[in-house]
Amino acid sequence: MTAINRVERIMEGFDPKIHGLDEDFVLTKLTKMKGCGCKVPRDVLLQLLQTFKTDLVINNDEVDIGLDSCVIPLRHPGLRLVQTTDFFYPLVDDPYIMGRVTCANVLSDLYAMGVSECDNMLMLLGVAVDLNESQRDIIVRLFIQGFKDAADEAETKIRGGQTVRCPWLLLGGVATSVAHETEIIKVDRAVPGDVLVLTKPIGGQVAVNSYEWLKNKNGKIEELNLDESKIRKAFKQVCEQMSRLNRNAAKLLHKYEAHASTDVTGFGLLGHAENLARVQKENVEFVIDKLPIIEYMDEIADRMIENGGEGFRLFEGRSAETSGGLLVALSERSAKAYIDELSSLDHAPAWIIGRVVEKSDDSVARIVGDAIRQSIISPL
Repeated sequence: MTAINRVERIMEGFDPKIHGLDEDFVLTKLTKMKGCGCKVPRDVLLQLLQTFKTDLVINNDEVDIGLDSCVIPLRHPGLRLVQTTDFFYPLVDDPYIMGRVTCANVLSDLYAMGVSECDNMLMLLGVAVDLNESQRDIIVRLFIQGFKDAADEAETKIRGGQTVRCPWLLLGGVATSVAHETEIIKVDRAVPGDVLVLTKPIGGQVAVNSYEWLKNKNGKIEELNLDESKIRKAFKQVCEQMSRLNRNAAKLLHKYEAHASTDVTGFGLLGHAENLARVQKENVEFVIDKLPIIEYMDEIADRMIENGGEGFRLFEGRSAETSGGLLVALSERSAKAYIDELSSLDHAPAWIIGRVVEKSDDSVARIVGDAIRQSIISPL
């Protein structure tokens, strides 16, 4: 299935009856959590990881726990093993699109290291015990097809994995690459004067959850006086960007000599900015002054806050993303060229959202109080 078919399928929406499922079948009812929102909070995780008794995230040519992928020097000169694993729960009802999103999310951790070629993938699948045999067979086949099509687009293959029964539906995989050292970006070289580029807008958690409110008719839409058509449009937009590979963004990291990069997923924009900033060789801070947000999601977050809620902490940069974009530090001159070329390849925008400055206090990354919110209209 080509990228055009992927977008067409998203635009058409998922009809369970076409696939032999009951009219009221809802995949996301098989979990109480959505996508990368299932992650243990970043601060808690960092405390738990102290069990390993190491503060070394980057040690010469080796990358340990704390970044997107581990990088391990091999016994063969110049070669490195780059590997990552990820899994989460469904956040859209189309199993095929969910398969594509899962594969894209797993691969994104390699791409964040500038590794654009994946040599092998494993697929992890926990089949919900609440599914009957007919539902199981339909859903698993569609999920596998979506995962495989995304892997084909990435020019890699799935050669194994694990399938078990679970209380909830669980989806994930492992991505592995044997790469020459020149194929891997040194992600700890950000310097004062660099700018920060983001390749996909934020607001995915708001889009997914507001669409759930609409489907479930739980009264939230009426309570917040929300526009249903704008929610549907935003949901399709987030499905497109979640299922779009970050491969082109990874390839261009080399061409434009990126100094640091990560992908934005469950810890939110600021959480991943903090992870990346704290491993830099220079004494720097990442300052974010622009928030590109999926159209209408900022309005929903505002109305939630007005009603006493947190608005998914969207404006704090803590709202979870699934298969989000890359966050990249590079020179300002290179950033503009990087954005132009990436936009022409992916047919989607990217933005300069901040800058790298010399660190003056304990902060490693922050969003300024008057950060500009930019509403991003879907390119679909």
